[in-house]
Amino acid sequence: MPKPKHISDGSQSPLLEEQHQNSSQDKPKQLVKYGELVILGYNGFIPPGDRGRRRSKFVLYKRSTPNGVKRSKHYVVKTPHSSKAILDSSQHSISYTLSRTQAIIVEYMPDEETDMFQIGRSSESPIDFVVMDTVPGDKSAENKVLASTISRFACRILADRSNPRIARIYAAGFDSSCNIFLGEKATKWQENGEIDGLTTNGVLIMHPQGSFCGGDSVPKMWREVSVGGAIFSLRESRSAQQKGIAVTEVSNVLQDGTLIDLCGATLLWRSAEGLANSPTKDYLEELVDKVNAGRPVCPVGLNTLVIPRKSGLDNEKQQPYVYLNCGHVQGHHSWGKEKDSNARCCPMCLKVGPVVKLCMGIEPAFYVDSGPPTFFAFNPCGHMATEKTVKYWANVAIPHGTNGFDTFCPFCATLLEGYPGYVRLIFN
Repeated sequence: MPKPKHISDGSQSPLLEEQHQNSSQDKPKQLVKYGELVILGYNGFIPPGDRGRRRSKFVLYKRSTPNGVKRSKHYVVKTPHSSKAILDSSQHSISYTLSRTQAIIVEYMPDEETDMFQIGRSSESPIDFVVMDTVPGDKSAENKVLASTISRFACRILADRSNPRIARIYAAGFDSSCNIFLGEKATKWQENGEIDGLTTNGVLIMHPQGSFCGGDSVPKMWREVSVGGAIFSLRESRSAQQKGIAVTEVSNVLQDGTLIDLCGATLLWRSAEGLANSPTKDYLEELVDKVNAGRPVCPVGLNTLVIPRKSGLDNEKQQPYVYLNCGHVQGHHSWGKEKDSNARCCPMCLKVGPVVKLCMGIEPAFYVDSGPPTFFAFNPCGHMATEKTVKYWANVAIPHGTNGFDTFCPFCATLLEGYPGYVRLIFN
């Protein structure tokens, strides 16, 4: 399809170049981009700022030297922790403990055809993208999670060097000694001479149906990916001992718009091709400028309203607010306030309900279209986006806690309230 003016040409900005944490020696001169992993719940950055391997997104580039691994052989041992493969810190291996006196060691050998990227909570060097638990709402004073449910070495992605469109996801990542340990209580099984298993809280994925950036995508069912890359239906609960049913028609190859849930944080995979056909941050800022150029006015104070691009940068006199029960956009005023309540009566339509500040959702990876500035806002956080983008995310049930699913705003991870979970904005 022809590329609109606002569509990215795939060129690399200095900021995104910095996002690749590997040294400059590890980047080829001609950067080949596999895709991006973006954490849901952050509007373009992690306060107080993206640093090192802890950021709101991670860009996967083709490495100058391949570091992928592939399965080579497996064998049974009586003392896994003292076996040669485990003690050799340069030998990638996975240890499946069957009992106190028996384990199966699967050795992996270097694979010149793939690049490996690892994601997890650990700050150890094997982790390329450090992901912490996402706290819903305003991140300016982010509360620390006392007990994280994200694995230190949560998952790994192997990208095909000869075909950059193919990137496969696997549960669990190799630690600093190049090992993965599945303990005696971990879910594991043997079939056709091969052994496989699941991690404690699991790695869940959901592929979209249709083109994610074409505006016609719909969410599908969540599945679980195994350590070996097989796909299963969900367990009865997040950490249940019994694995789900094998789903052979679904692949572990990431699609543009695939969601990856690590039990505490959810990532969105955007392919390089998909991003090239998606709106850029500059385009989204142009949409905001167009609305502001129309000089929307508060019908009560008669002052001009200015939509901010970021939260926390308010000019209170010009800050727009939205009445979530009707969508009317107004400025800050004291008219219509209910006694002993945060609810207000809208002076335009007299509907009573909550009021919240408006702010633009500026992370382009979350947009499913490049639609006109017909804005909608999520309820109750007030993040604005295009109609198709808001409606898409309002229909995506994302794992919440250990057993539930909820819809939330992709820009701040605030759980949506009411039905349909959003409101159409009406400017004066």
